[in-house]
Amino acid sequence: MAISPWRCICGAQHSLSKDRGAPAPSPPLGPTFPLDAGRRSKYSGQSVRAMPMRLLTVGKKRSQGTQLLVEEYKEKLGYYCDFEDTLIRSNPKLTSDVKVQVEAEDTAIMQQLKPEDFVVVLDENGKDVISEQIADLIGDAGNTGSLRLTFCIGGPYGLGVQVRERADATIRLSSLVLNHQVALIVLMEQLYRAWTIIKGQKYHH
Repeated sequence: MAISPWRCICGAQHSLSKDRGAPAPSPPLGPTFPLDAGRRSKYSGQSVRAMPMRLLTVGKKRSQGTQLLVEEYKEKLGYYCDFEDTLIRSNPKLTSDVKVQVEAEDTAIMQQLKPEDFVVVLDENGKDVISEQIADLIGDAGNTGSLRLTFCIGGPYGLGVQVRERADATIRLSSLVLNHQVALIVLMEQLYRAWTIIKGQKYHH
């Protein structure tokens, strides 16, 4: 069976430790994307189905600055597709057990997902992508027959097993460790940029 280029066959599971001194995870196996800065999206200038998008993030109440940026990019993305932003409260069981916390957050995310969703998770073991490949991902998802494109960003300890196994695509936006609020803004900016690439439009800051 062919492996989807968007899937990540990971050599190590997500660490449940916030200790930055912990050993780095094994690099992902399987095909990797050439990070060619001059690469064009295969959907640039083409008609792409404007699937509704949903962003699921796990975390505490966002800072005012973060929420203002989220609203700005929601408005920009609204020109291209319906966009929904859902914040799931981290550590819903108020436990000090990291494993229990991740499992509870995992269950909360799964309850938000539907069978017809095309699910993309952000994971440290995911595929490195450039903006043009985000555009490709949007176009590819639109060709699958899925009804909604859903992105998932985990909490401080990452995503659980159920969500990662449910994923249709696994990506990472940077090799750096990003705070989940920073990752949220970076992702939304890249989704907006991807749509300008697809439409062949000038990017407006």
